[in-house]
Amino acid sequence: MSAPLTLDRLNAAPPDVAAKMLDGLYEHTPWIAGQAMAQRPFLSLAHLKHVMTQVLDAAGDEAKKDLIRAHPELAGKAMVSNTLTAESTNEQQKAGLTQCTPEEFALIQKLNADYNAKFGWPFILAVRGPRGLGLNKRQIIEAFQRRLNGHPDFELAECIRNIHRIAEIRLNDKFGFEPTLGQDVWDWQEQLARHTDPGYAELGQMTVTYLTDAHRACAADIAGWMRDCGFDSVTTDAVGNVVGLYKGSDPAARTLLTGSHYDTVRNGGKYDGRLGIFVPMACVRELHATSKRLPFGIEVVAFAEEEGQRYKATFLGSGALTGSFNPAWLDQTDADGISMRQAMQHAGLPATAEAIATCQRDPAHYLGFVEVHIEQGPVLNELNLPLGVVTSINGSVRFLGEVTGQASHAGTTPMDRRKDAACAVAELALYLEARAGQDADSVATMGQLNVPNGSINVVPGTCRFSLDIRAPIDAQRNAVERDVLHKLQDICTRRGLSYTLEETMRASAAPSAPALQARWAAAVQATGLPVFTMPSGAGHDAMKLHDVMPQAMLFVRGENSGISHNPLESTTADDMQLTVDAFTHLLHQLADQNS
Repeated sequence: MSAPLTLDRLNAAPPDVAAKMLDGLYEHTPWIAGQAMAQRPFLSLAHLKHVMTQVLDAAGDEAKKDLIRAHPELAGKAMVSNTLTAESTNEQQKAGLTQCTPEEFALIQKLNADYNAKFGWPFILAVRGPRGLGLNKRQIIEAFQRRLNGHPDFELAECIRNIHRIAEIRLNDKFGFEPTLGQDVWDWQEQLARHTDPGYAELGQMTVTYLTDAHRACAADIAGWMRDCGFDSVTTDAVGNVVGLYKGSDPAARTLLTGSHYDTVRNGGKYDGRLGIFVPMACVRELHATSKRLPFGIEVVAFAEEEGQRYKATFLGSGALTGSFNPAWLDQTDADGISMRQAMQHAGLPATAEAIATCQRDPAHYLGFVEVHIEQGPVLNELNLPLGVVTSINGSVRFLGEVTGQASHAGTTPMDRRKDAACAVAELALYLEARAGQDADSVATMGQLNVPNGSINVVPGTCRFSLDIRAPIDAQRNAVERDVLHKLQDICTRRGLSYTLEETMRASAAPSAPALQARWAAAVQATGLPVFTMPSGAGHDAMKLHDVMPQAMLFVRGENSGISHNPLESTTADDMQLTVDAFTHLLHQLADQNS
């Protein structure tokens, strides 16, 4: 067996020899690696991987389709005739595709035929999966069936993304590289995902809401893993946050605060929030394993609640640290009539405003707050970039509204005499879409739209709706909000309708602290990747900490076009390894600053 390839050898070799070293990365398509050699020296494997994605992007869609068609079908004719490349044979064996039952083989053959007929190219899936161990046949068939319903443009992008993932794993094999820390972070998240609220486990869904049995089981696991990592103290505070402290060498130095949330939306994903807990845990474990102390302490907080699913108390966990916990929340009740106070008492928490007030942090004792989070969107995925530096968390405002017109007979009311509430709201929805699209990074959504007691033969007399408007700076959000509300008034006046509107939430934008953002940028650059900056459209715990201390975030690419709040939410062990590397680099930057 030949010795693993090294970057030094690759960078020093003549171009044709270097390209030959990378033979087999892209199926029957050596020109991608060949053209990439012009951009040597490569600073890291991540740098090399990214350069190859850029080479393919520059070649255009037809070249991409040719590359896709160069790949064999899964469990297809090439496998049967033993004409697969060695790399494809290994991958399909790991996924068990060489041991299909006759029924499985027949199903996959039909899926192959249907997919080819619809798209004109073979279905591509990185069957070694996000962890690198291999997907099972059930997962492969489910992905096949799901993606068969996709749009051609989406499928083209998904096939190419999977091809880059295949090449990434093959490159790792050539270099003898294994993303062990990323795999550990991936494993923690998979293990934590075994906990789910009653009623969801039976459906194969993951849901963890505040202070349920599943939620408290998650807290216990996180606390245990923190102790295993070598944290000096691990405690649970008065709202259920799990707090791990790894002390610094200088007791007088300020502490770095980090973390994210471990609750989920209903039927959500495994990585939203939790990634930001486990990445710093892995960093602390490595420091502890080498008996290394930084000048400052590292405080990792697994926030008990961020999503606002069981109670209307979004950011409860991080809000307790900033002193913004509202004592009136204790009397809120969930869908089963259980108050937050009762839920806290059942969990062994003190459930008093006085005890919760002790969670508040003194900002003077902290360097700031940094958070790692899965992107929850498609941008990094489309750019073939594993990491992105967040510039600002969007400011947002939400409304619940109702337009009132006149219910009337759908057959006898002339079109020019109708007072149709639903048409008015539909007109507003289209304006909302167009207005937000005029600005860079503004987004606006009408997520709820319904006609109470609507009938198929009745002109809608009432229509209820929601508005969610977000932008990277408050002034930009306010401009969209102002225009949308003026439009609502104009529509209702012109149509002879009335409306009510209730503001249910308003959150200011949270620009990243320039110094911390620059440190994240330097950390990304240290991995060999280009620095890409972007706003966050979603809210995060960093928004709350922004009220009292400097904050900055790092985004991690998600799979499946970056989907989130969905069971398909995922990322790879390789991307998580890069995240751990970037976080470690940020720690060392801060250590140099505070030495």
